Amino acid sequence: MAVDLGSLLVRLQTLSTTSDHTSVVSINLFVALLCACIVIGHLLEENRWMNESITALAIGICTGVVILLTTGGKSSHILVFSEDLFFIYLLPPIIFNAGFQVKKKQFFRNFMTIMLFGAVGTLISFAIISFGATEIFKRMDVGLLDIGDYLAIGAIFSATDSVCTLQVLNQDETPLLYSLVFGEGVVNDATSVVLFNAVQNFDLSHITSQTALQLLGNFLYLFFTSTLLGVVAGLLSAYIIKKLYFGRHSTDREVAIMILMAYFSYMLAELFYLSAILTVFFCGIVMSHYTWHNVTESSRVTTKHAFATLSFIAELFIFLYVGMDALDIEKWRFVKSSPGKSAAVSSILLGLLLVGRAAFVFPLSFLSNLMKKSPIEKIGFRQQIIIWWAGLMRGAVSMALAYNQFTRSGHTQLRGNAIMITSTITVVLFSTVVFGLMTKPLIRLLLPPNLKRMSSISSDPGSPKSFLSPLLGNGQGSEVDAGDIPRPTSLRMLLQTPTHTVHHYWRKFDDAFMRPMFGGRGFAPFVPGSPTERSVHTAWEP
Repeated sequence: MAVDLGSLLVRLQTLSTTSDHTSVVSINLFVALLCACIVIGHLLEENRWMNESITALAIGICTGVVILLTTGGKSSHILVFSEDLFFIYLLPPIIFNAGFQVKKKQFFRNFMTIMLFGAVGTLISFAIISFGATEIFKRMDVGLLDIGDYLAIGAIFSATDSVCTLQVLNQDETPLLYSLVFGEGVVNDATSVVLFNAVQNFDLSHITSQTALQLLGNFLYLFFTSTLLGVVAGLLSAYIIKKLYFGRHSTDREVAIMILMAYFSYMLAELFYLSAILTVFFCGIVMSHYTWHNVTESSRVTTKHAFATLSFIAELFIFLYVGMDALDIEKWRFVKSSPGKSAAVSSILLGLLLVGRAAFVFPLSFLSNLMKKSPIEKIGFRQQIIIWWAGLMRGAVSMALAYNQFTRSGHTQLRGNAIMITSTITVVLFSTVVFGLMTKPLIRLLLPPNLKRMSSISSDPGSPKSFLSPLLGNGQGSEVDAGDIPRPTSLRMLLQTPTHTVHHYWRKFDDAFMRPMFGGRGFAPFVPGSPTERSVHTAWEP
């Protein structure tokens, strides 16, 4: 017995050593591929067709083919997909950096339109895709799917890939489109995840009007509570750094507090089953408005590049893995007996995606234009087409939600689930490559240089014709020199220009109460008005 036990221990130790060695080899290969993505993406940066997302996808697919051949068709990837890896480690830096680097002047100037597209538009798309999938897939016999699965499909394919979208838009050439698509993409991702979680938390076997109201109420609760948590976490970080300044700064400690507080807000939202995406996004916005101005010049430069670098690596990691996982034999083995049905499901999902997005972009753009008085602020029909097209790409969030709904620990066991996973992979690859490749040529076709200049004018922060300052504007010139233009202080002005009026009162409240307590521009630790202070705010303001 002792001999058997000893040999068993030796065997277990050998297996453990082999497993550790395999993990080291996998990590080394993945890091090497990430380096290759960065180098090749940099070389192709000026290419009108390619972007880093497509480059990472292509390298991932090529690597998957090589692994597939070397393993004799047994596997195509070197890491097993984990929802925890994506939601806990990869997604937080991407979303936080999006909030931290967002151009608040444009984001909050178009805030009402962004919320219309990101929240209301996502609900419309969710309803159309869910209803279409339910009615069509039930007749196709795609497998054992229940009402929860169909609603999950609606949430999965309502999630826009803001990462890939922003790589095909240029902030300098089309600032209005960039602001709208960027803001919508982040709010859209958060809304999709909130919808997905809300669907999973309800018993959908008997849907009634009361269930629908509860679903809507749960969605609104998650949306606003998550936003509030992010704002509170950002303000707390600003207060800590401002009040704990004792005449001696430490860049390492300041950067560490900002990173840890941002990640703490994300994990706190996960702990309370809120939308961590929305929480960390608004935490990033508040940190860039208050906390960032309370630290030293070196900390500002460090945080800006540190957050951008972490986000960049996480994005490449995700697209690289999606490319490799697209050839996973286990998932395709379930659908090889009926490839036509799998292709039909993918085509139907693409069609629903096109219809679902068109169903809210054009009507909500019309509604948004009704609320704007100046013609140059309105969204033209050609711009609406680009917004519709650029938001068709699906990516990492859709993949992660699909894995969460239709797999267990990265493995697929049921035919219906396998069809949905492979169809999601097909839609992600097709939309990223085809729609992504065609976006830049479409912009050149629909927006000649003269129209691009008009788009730039509509986003010019210094326009004297209207109150275009952001809700959280931070920088010299964030207040427009309105001259003799009357301030929107009456109820009538509030009804006519709600965003501008809210901004006016917000600025008064921010200057009187928020900045003295939490810091911000004009309350930085070094002497206000100094050359260093002015140069830092001008060059490095997120």
